[in-house]
Amino acid sequence: MASDQLSIVAYSAYLVISIGLTVWVARTLSKAGKVFLVDVFHGNTELSAAVNHLLVVGFYLLNLGFVALFMTTEEPLSSSRAVFELVAMKIGIVLLVLGALHMLNLYILNKFRRRSALEGQQNPPVPPQFVTRVLPQG
Repeated sequence: MASDQLSIVAYSAYLVISIGLTVWVARTLSKAGKVFLVDVFHGNTELSAAVNHLLVVGFYLLNLGFVALFMTTEEPLSSSRAVFELVAMKIGIVLLVLGALHMLNLYILNKFRRRSALEGQQNPPVPPQFVTRVLPQG
């Protein structure tokens, strides 16, 4: 096979695998993240569903944009082994980016969750019922 034909095979395999992985990860994170987001937003399911959807859209945009930009190669491909190695390297980097985006999302949401939990603890659950007077000593 000519180098151009092998490049087409590599690009096709890379796109199919990358897009498939992106869709699978986005769906998995969206399903698993629902419970977490409901907790972050104190039971507000409508707000948590909206944020979850926005996170999924952002995830798709970032990851598919990266996949598209990272697709090209200057390397001439001379064998099927070179195709597999190139695709494996590119998929590995895409997976690392997916993992990094996931960890960043978790970090940010956990910070937000902690802040809202602390705000909830600042107000007493019941307003004070009486005042305790301190008598002067002496």
